[in-house]
Amino acid sequence: MIDDPFVTHRSLLFTVAYEMLGSAADAEDVLQEAWLRWADVDRARVRDVRAYLIRIVTRQALNRLRTLSRRREEYVGEWLPEPLLTSPDVADDVELAESVSIAMLTVLETLGPTERAVFVLREVFEMPYGEIGEAIGKPAATVRQIGRRAREHVSARRPRVRVSRSEQQAVVERFLTALRTGQLQELMEIMAPDVVVVADGGGLARAVRVPIHGVERVAKLFAAANRIQGKVETTTVWLNGAPAGRVVIDGELTAVSFVVEDGRISRIYAMRNPEKLARLDELAELTR
Repeated sequence: MIDDPFVTHRSLLFTVAYEMLGSAADAEDVLQEAWLRWADVDRARVRDVRAYLIRIVTRQALNRLRTLSRRREEYVGEWLPEPLLTSPDVADDVELAESVSIAMLTVLETLGPTERAVFVLREVFEMPYGEIGEAIGKPAATVRQIGRRAREHVSARRPRVRVSRSEQQAVVERFLTALRTGQLQELMEIMAPDVVVVADGGGLARAVRVPIHGVERVAKLFAAANRIQGKVETTTVWLNGAPAGRVVIDGELTAVSFVVEDGRISRIYAMRNPEKLARLDELAELTR
């Protein structure tokens, strides 16, 4: 079993499914379905095992994504990707780290299922258009056009400034310290004037249901949470390939991811839905 190609490529296949779905739980379900299909394949007829397995996973992920799209329309409040605990090593592959970031996965949510599949397979995993076409059932020329539209769409919405790991970590730690101690002025200084907070409680945890804009409103929101809800514990962790925050307020866990630009935080993603926080003690293996 351990020598089976599916097992060998499992972390890669999980990464493909996760980037397409934004949910580790759904990605695991897709891998289970893909494994059952792989078990029935005549291995002697498979020329490129890696490409074949990615094709199986892509098809299953597309089926799942179309189902999830309908569910997410009924989701309570803002929907954010499920955060994953990762090692700092993931950040060594800059393209991979960017592609699995909460910010990027949130942008990918604005693509249609087919566009998302093409973008992920081409831009992240560098698959040829012909192989992508086999995975999604479209001609290579059509895949090329879909890929161009998806790149333009993502490029117009993705964060444009990359920062070093050390800079990101320093900013995150400064923010978490200010949050823990309730320093309103410090919070305001570390955030950009047009900072935005997006929170996901899923109707299961307290969270603002619409994005909050502007440094004063955001700072007061966090300062009030500190003052009203009681003891705040913060820890710097690595989520989705970047320094982030693990915040516990009166026993309630929140995973907080950040976009840092020009030394300040421009966007904050607060994941509070407990169903999406179950894996924060389990290191995820992401690769490409």
